[in-house]
Amino acid sequence: MSKTKNIAALIISFFASIAILFGIDSFNKYLLMSFPLAARMVLMIVTYWLIAAVSAAALLFCGHKLADYGCTKEKLPAQIGTGVALGAAMSLVLTVIPHLAGFGGYVSSDKQYTHLWQFIYEFVFCIIAVGLVEELVFRGTIYEYAKRIFGSDIGAVILSSLLFGAFHILRGNIAQLFVTAFIGALFCLFRLKIKNCSLLSLIIAHGIYDALIVVWTFVFGK
Repeated sequence: MSKTKNIAALIISFFASIAILFGIDSFNKYLLMSFPLAARMVLMIVTYWLIAAVSAAALLFCGHKLADYGCTKEKLPAQIGTGVALGAAMSLVLTVIPHLAGFGGYVSSDKQYTHLWQFIYEFVFCIIAVGLVEELVFRGTIYEYAKRIFGSDIGAVILSSLLFGAFHILRGNIAQLFVTAFIGALFCLFRLKIKNCSLLSLIIAHGIYDALIVVWTFVFGK
């Protein structure tokens, strides 16, 4: 693909993701609660997958393979183990320590879970919906488009991380943009610098880190 086509693909992937996220938030706000609990649980996962629809379509259209975006079958146990370790480490540094230091209010979740099934579902949702989709889009396709545009990993890290932050601003504020951009940059660096850290590793790490936030909110109190 030419640089112009890569730029166009990146722009389309990002703004389509934003538009779909807005649609999902509207659906969740106005329609989701009208469904039974079991249906809501499934719908939350399936609708979130739609965010990656444009990126997935771009892969097919361009004739690319998932291996081009950091997916590989080699050393799967090591990839999974790396993801679990990174997710746990991030949770310790970015969530547990702030709670212990008295800044828990800044890293707590609005979700006040009390039942075991809620925590289990949170892990499932965060890994196979949030982690899978956001890593495929931002550390997968958008990162690779940016790398081809700039011709370097540095430019790809900066741009994909800033767009990752901007993606989250719909559900937060300007501070959320910088926090998530920083986390996005960490994920990029993990993939670049840590052995056996693949896109699968990042999906797992992302999901575990996000899911553990509600666990620590319960343990420490909001």
